[in-house]
Amino acid sequence: MNNQSTNGYDVIIVGAGLSGIGAAYHLQTSCSGKSFAVLEARSAIGGTWDLFKYPGIRSDSDMYTLGFPFNPWENPKAIADGPSILQYIKDTAQKFGIDKKIKFNHKVVDASWSDSDKLWTLKIAGNDKVQEQQLRCKFLFMCSGYYDYDKGYTPEFPGSETFKGAIIHPQKWDSSIEYANKKVVIIGSGATAVTLVPEMAKKAEKVTMLQRSPTYVVSLPSEDKVANFLRKVLPSKLAYSLSRWKNVLFSIGFYNASRKWPDGVRKLIQKGIKKELGKDYDIRNFDPKYKPWDQRLCIVPDADLFHSIKEGKVEVVTDTIKQFTPKGILLASGKELEADIIVTATGLKVQLLGGMSMHINGELGDTGKTHCYRGVMFSDVPNFAITVGYTNASWTLKCDLSCQFVTKVLNFMEKNNYTVCTPRFDSTEFKSEPLLDFDAGYVLRAFDSLPKQGSKHPWKVYQNYIKDLFSLKMESVNDKYLEYK
Repeated sequence: MNNQSTNGYDVIIVGAGLSGIGAAYHLQTSCSGKSFAVLEARSAIGGTWDLFKYPGIRSDSDMYTLGFPFNPWENPKAIADGPSILQYIKDTAQKFGIDKKIKFNHKVVDASWSDSDKLWTLKIAGNDKVQEQQLRCKFLFMCSGYYDYDKGYTPEFPGSETFKGAIIHPQKWDSSIEYANKKVVIIGSGATAVTLVPEMAKKAEKVTMLQRSPTYVVSLPSEDKVANFLRKVLPSKLAYSLSRWKNVLFSIGFYNASRKWPDGVRKLIQKGIKKELGKDYDIRNFDPKYKPWDQRLCIVPDADLFHSIKEGKVEVVTDTIKQFTPKGILLASGKELEADIIVTATGLKVQLLGGMSMHINGELGDTGKTHCYRGVMFSDVPNFAITVGYTNASWTLKCDLSCQFVTKVLNFMEKNNYTVCTPRFDSTEFKSEPLLDFDAGYVLRAFDSLPKQGSKHPWKVYQNYIKDLFSLKMESVNDKYLEYK
């Protein structure tokens, strides 16, 4: 199938966001003889960065690690806004001709593997742009992210139907929403909430961030002075690589310090907050009950959230919701928060594989019963890979390594005349463990659908770029746990 047929490809990539564009680049660079297509369910490129339209949307990782290593980020802003990231993704796809490989409005609803055909058959949903159809491929590469693009997570709020104002989830933000000079309550304390709060405070009469429990919040400069200096004095790619490694090593060091000395890191974070908000501020609003990095830290550029609080435009309230009222939200403490608009920044709904079903030789597959090989492939699922980023670092770091690993597998198969590669988990040699040691709500809610990991390498999923660099880029793919035929 090296020569593309009318509906068949060597590889099909699902998703045209950061990881899908990265996968396409590596595929056409390292496996130039392979035919491939990128299927995108939506009508535009960019994934997350095209979907989310809420005010102030930005990265919560620096762009030297979130950006593509093969196309240096040149904007001086290290913590970048959503529109800039989206344009960067579009420019990258165009620069390398990947945009010509994308089939828009192609939503995969089912993928079926056949041992006899040694092919995946993908069922594409019909819509007003494309007819229902089937596409086939030898290898299926899922780059569709890990959450439901149609709806976010919103818990049931008693009395929500009585509220007279507007209730909106950030994932469904409508640009026509007018919030100038209005009272806004944002429910949540994660990355979306700390992004929305200072941005909406610029126009709103008052913004209240209502959190059930606090999150660790750290301020970083929006511009990386070291990276900008290096770019002035060194060739672009070298400067980018050095900046990337500087930030990789710093994030790994900070994460490891957080796990080893949690009390010391907690005090360090709180010291930074006190410096911004003053010694009289109630630090309990930023003092979580869990240890640093039990959940993902929130990054705010140039302390914008703290500045909004200091200026009196923002109030942070730590309490639980008793019920919604016609005028706002009644809290368990008895306090009522008045609001014209309530934003439910309550998180994502995890959805693996873009919501598609998966069949292996006619039997419905269950991802929750598989084990994840090197964080890239699923046990007993032939010719299949997935890209999922880190929980404690930039998404693209892991995805880029995963893409390189997949190209190594494909090249090994071609060199040795193999047509099928299937990871096989040995339960007598390895114990099963939860995939993520991470107690964020969206992870816990999806526990049953997530694959497991093994107790040791190569079935252990490391949240560590250095370990993955050796595992995915440098180690051989001629592995006894990979069954080639």
